[in-house]
Amino acid sequence: MLDHLIRRATVVDGTGGPAYVADVGIRDGRIALIDRGAGGVKAGGRVGHRARTEENAAGLVLAPGFVDPHTHYDAQLFWDPYAAPSLSHGVTTVVGGNCGFSLAPLHPGRPADADYTRRMMSKVEGMSLAALEQGAPWDWSSFGDYLDALDGRIAVNAGFMVGHCALRRYAMGPSAIGGTPGAEELRQMAALLHDAMDAGAWGLSTTRSNTHSDGDGRPVASRHARPDELLALARAVGEHEGTQLEAIVTGCLDHFSADESALLVELTAAAGRPLNWNVLTVESTVPGRVPHQLAASERARAAGGRIVALTMPILTPMNMSLGTFCALHLLPGWGEILGLPLPERIDRLGDPAVRDRLLRGAASPEAGAFRRLTDFSRYVIGDTYTPENEGLTGRVVEDIAAERGTDPFATLVAICAADDLRTVLWPMPTDNDPASWELRRLAWDHEDVLLGGSDAGAHLDRMCGAPYPTRFLGDCLRGRKLVPLERAVRMLTDEPARLFGLRERGRIAEGWCADLVLFDPERVDAGPATLVRDLPGDGARLDSRAVGVVSVRVNGVETVRHDVVTGAVPGRVLRSGRDTETVATGPGTGIGTGKF
Repeated sequence: MLDHLIRRATVVDGTGGPAYVADVGIRDGRIALIDRGAGGVKAGGRVGHRARTEENAAGLVLAPGFVDPHTHYDAQLFWDPYAAPSLSHGVTTVVGGNCGFSLAPLHPGRPADADYTRRMMSKVEGMSLAALEQGAPWDWSSFGDYLDALDGRIAVNAGFMVGHCALRRYAMGPSAIGGTPGAEELRQMAALLHDAMDAGAWGLSTTRSNTHSDGDGRPVASRHARPDELLALARAVGEHEGTQLEAIVTGCLDHFSADESALLVELTAAAGRPLNWNVLTVESTVPGRVPHQLAASERARAAGGRIVALTMPILTPMNMSLGTFCALHLLPGWGEILGLPLPERIDRLGDPAVRDRLLRGAASPEAGAFRRLTDFSRYVIGDTYTPENEGLTGRVVEDIAAERGTDPFATLVAICAADDLRTVLWPMPTDNDPASWELRRLAWDHEDVLLGGSDAGAHLDRMCGAPYPTRFLGDCLRGRKLVPLERAVRMLTDEPARLFGLRERGRIAEGWCADLVLFDPERVDAGPATLVRDLPGDGARLDSRAVGVVSVRVNGVETVRHDVVTGAVPGRVLRSGRDTETVATGPGTGIGTGKF
């Protein structure tokens, strides 16, 4: 007898093949039956489908569960086993431990390391410090201890990379910042990495990005690593089955330097494992960026490696605030002003000479990729908090400035000052033109490009990238229609599953794991981002409701019904080697259909 039977669903199976109508039966967490007759004897189907429960899915699409390749749910899963809001949007497998940051290993003889890690994650990944302190037990030491602490208590499947910063901190202590490891320290880092992968870690993640600073404002530990250290760790990754590399480099938002490109190629070739990086930005005003970035992938395949760029298929703006740390702090000269105590900051921002100096820094070449955030006339006012700003929410600064007869930046500062700098600011995207969308469509077909990069679990009050699968499907079905449904589903399911070597996940096939999403193709979408306060310590996060998602199943068990979690926690900690297999590198190993 089947555990559950989904009758007459329109199956989009993740392979990219044409959709078909079928009955799909589930038993013991796996897909036990796919009957394309879908209707018994009269329709040519098998006789006697018996199940404990069943549902009629006529007119609904049944797809494999979506795989999000870049999240930061490492801490949130302790207080939120449902990985909100990802699970509601059909994401059944998440990858954590990215960007060089993981919560383990922690040195058992240095309790202060846990506090350092919490403050670092709060600063660099925009996580609530109170939530980190109150919501997770922090009683692990080894990476295996950390995985065991999650096993059996989560509603999604989750796999985790080992963060380079944690390895350095464990082996080197405070000298991980600014120091170079000695031979014994490097040996210990490699041993820790081996132990972690023996326990099921998916591999190594690292960052060299100049935007990543710790809780004390210093460059995070992995930014101090030399190439020989990285290569030693990459070789360790290559000794384990089903492992990966993930990297964030200085030029990832604008361009790779020759040295950075060469380093990525060396790392993937040394490991003999795929390396993915986040995030490929596509914008028609910088048409040469994409082919320049993807040239590293061509060199990697020639060297026996493989480099895959993650890119988001939707626009995911990140809000700003002059009152809290955000990307504006990274503009030349801005950090010293925005880092001042609040009253002094408001006073200095009210000085026209200070504003002029800030604008010059924003327009300078040193602003790099962050220049795209500096057209302050195109900011939209979000939440406001005082009577002086009543009625401004949703309005564009340019229009308000014209009414007041003031310049846009002065207008923006005045609005924020009235709110004690709490005003939420949304920069309007500069890449929402038809040419940019056509460039994205071409990039998606590239053999070294994969959809993803949501950062779900991080920057919780600043952005909400988790709903990208449902928003992308809605766009494919009723919006721009840049790719057909079958191709869109494959991009969200089978392609990331194959990159990570997931065993028997990412497709609807008999015998495979029953990670399934049932949705209404006429309605599937994501609602607008709204601020909710449900984190430990009363912290805020942006949430987005799923639209048109009827049901989500993880390992055959229903976890969401009509955007409401069921309370079941059937998710598994996916461990390398057991749940993943080694993925080939070198020529002919791309995941897409063509070149750029």
